[in-house]
Amino acid sequence: MTEQKNMLIAAVLSFVVIAVWFVLFPPQPVEQPQEPAAQVSSTETGAGAPVAPAGGTAGGATGAEAQAADAPRVKIDSDRVTGSISLRGGRIDELTLDDYHETLDDNSPNVTLLAPLGTPHPFLAVYGWLPTAETPVATPGPNTEWTLEEGEVLTSSSPITLAWDNGEGLIFRRKISLDANYMFSVEQSVENTTEAEVSLAPYSYVVRRGEPETVNFYILHEGALGKFDGVLNELDYDALQDLEGSGGPGVRQEVIPVTEAGWLGFTDKYWMTTLIAPQGQPFDAVFKYVARPDGSEYRTEMRLPVQAVAPGATAAVATQLFAGAKELKTIEAYEEAGIPRFVDAIDWGWFFFLTKPFAHILVFFEGLIGNMGWAIIAMTFCVKLVLFPLAYKSYVSMSKMKKLQPEMEKIKERVGDDRVKMQQEMMALYKREKANPAAGCLPIILQIPIFFSLYKVLFVTLEMRHAPFIWWIHDLSAPDPTSWMNLFGALPFAAPDHSSMLGIVSIGVFPILLGVTMWLQQKLNPMPTDKTQAMIFAWMPWVFMFMLGSFASGLVIYWVANNTITFTQQYIIMRSQGVDVDVLGNVKKSFKRKKNAEG
Repeated sequence: MTEQKNMLIAAVLSFVVIAVWFVLFPPQPVEQPQEPAAQVSSTETGAGAPVAPAGGTAGGATGAEAQAADAPRVKIDSDRVTGSISLRGGRIDELTLDDYHETLDDNSPNVTLLAPLGTPHPFLAVYGWLPTAETPVATPGPNTEWTLEEGEVLTSSSPITLAWDNGEGLIFRRKISLDANYMFSVEQSVENTTEAEVSLAPYSYVVRRGEPETVNFYILHEGALGKFDGVLNELDYDALQDLEGSGGPGVRQEVIPVTEAGWLGFTDKYWMTTLIAPQGQPFDAVFKYVARPDGSEYRTEMRLPVQAVAPGATAAVATQLFAGAKELKTIEAYEEAGIPRFVDAIDWGWFFFLTKPFAHILVFFEGLIGNMGWAIIAMTFCVKLVLFPLAYKSYVSMSKMKKLQPEMEKIKERVGDDRVKMQQEMMALYKREKANPAAGCLPIILQIPIFFSLYKVLFVTLEMRHAPFIWWIHDLSAPDPTSWMNLFGALPFAAPDHSSMLGIVSIGVFPILLGVTMWLQQKLNPMPTDKTQAMIFAWMPWVFMFMLGSFASGLVIYWVANNTITFTQQYIIMRSQGVDVDVLGNVKKSFKRKKNAEG
């Protein structure tokens, strides 16, 4: 039958796309940091090129680690982060996120974001100044011993000030403050007490030593990123190693002049560390990879213009450092406060026009209801409400097609094997009765981008991490933890993990509900008379059930809710059009057909 063939085409198309998606994206020793290259920002005007700073860097990795371990520290203690700042180099290099644990267990360690030299994966922010060839004075670098001039502990209400006197008439200060969330403000200043003008270039960079452990999932960007004059740049760790520009032996880099506004740094799945320039501040953004005998180094640098400091004057430059969780509301608040397109730090993907609204809707409903699982179901109702006019038109057309079955059978009997004549008479019948045989495909086809977009949102947004629903669902970003293989926890042994081969069939309650609701949807219509079509339809719910069993439980819950609402809509609309919908009878016929086939 024509409408059944169209539905089959749409269903097979949906199946193939999701199957391809599933195959392609299966749910699945340290040196001292060096100064930036001795060169001036391209935005500099009227100053000589900087030279390498006096003092250089530590002589070796072992010495650098020992110095880092022995350095005095200033404590960081706010409501959301704790850590410390090393007075050797004035590095922000130790930070823990107090609101987030590594696992669902509240007793598990908090997430560590920044880590100092000497740890397995150093990750830190460094600030400093470079002199120019015209004024080759001593400047503070990564190994400079700073003193704590003001403050005792860095909190959201009490900043600190570090100071260093170069002994040549220049006094450098670094004032660091922290807001109530994850934003550090760093003001670097230099006071010139000499009788001659000096030219200095401020810089900052975020550095990672060794390639960090990543999710390594194709749809997720992890690595360096930046937004420069409205253009988003993303480079994963492999891309950083493949940079073509040279910054010296073993150094590959890309330098991007920024004229109006920008930010850059490193992003993980849920966390981010970025340097941010004030609006209107030009600078050179640098992505860099350094190959070292003892490991790789990945850096993002912000090279600011040369500052000319007159005798008796003070020059200052202020930047910001975001180091924290990629919370949608928090990042949006920073964007509204003046950081351009900061929300794009979240990887929205190709369907950003859907993923962004979906994320906002989910966060809104979660705030309203207090539970992300129910928020997903509420959003499903909203999506179905928006698509209802199209669904109504589709189901009305399907009802007309169903009522036209007797006429269509008569045409087939009358024209016999004359396919051209049969097609002509069928099209005339559709036109006369205002029926669209393809209308039934549209609701299914529209679910494909919605499915992909919601999958992306559930996978990349922090709000889904460790978000509970009801009963056994404690993390909507993880698969349903139950399994039929141990009777959903009734038997005293653990079911196979989803990452194993057996885990593919070790599905839980909600994936089974997905298969059942999809199967019931099919029973709104009789099975096709063609044996091949009937077999495909019969297997499809159970293939989907196992295929999506290892996906995020939040996505499966959405699918179950969507199937339930779709079934209800179609049943009511078809009954209103005078179509006899015999779900129970169709179920009995399917079992009878199966029994006859086996016999």
